[in-house]
Amino acid sequence: VQLQASGGGLVQPGGSLRLSCAASGFRLDYYAMGWFRQVPGKEREGVSCITSTGEEIYYIDSVKGRVTISRDNAKNTVYLQMNSLKPEDTAVYYCATGIPQLACYGSDIRADEYDTWGRGTLVTVSS
Repeated sequence: VQLQASGGGLVQPGGSLRLSCAASGFRLDYYAMGWFRQVPGKEREGVSCITSTGEEIYYIDSVKGRVTISRDNAKNTVYLQMNSLKPEDTAVYYCATGIPQLACYGSDIRADEYDTWGRGTLVTVSS
C-alpha cells in the first residue's frame, strides 16, 4: 500500500506545475483524497481535497482560483494543477487518503482526518 506524489520542481513566480499522486497496492476509488503542504518549522497545511466521486471539492482560501484538484479513478491517480505560483507556495507537497466519514466535508482540511500518506514532492517557486 503506497502513495507516491510527483511532479514537483523549481518554477518561476507565475509559473505552473501539475502534481500527481499515484497509488499502488490499493484502489483510490473509495477514498476522499487530500493534498497538503509543509515548510520546515510549520505544521502540515491542507491545501485541497476531493471526495471519492469527485462531486465535492474544497480549497483553502490562499490557493482558490489558482489550484485545481482532480482525480482519475481509472488511472488510480489524483492531480493538483497549480497555476500562478507564488514564492509562498514553496513547500513539500503530500497527498493522502481520507478517513471515511471524516475527511473532506469542508475547506478545513485537517491532516488528522487522513491516514495513508505518500512521500512528498518539493515545489520551489523562485526567480
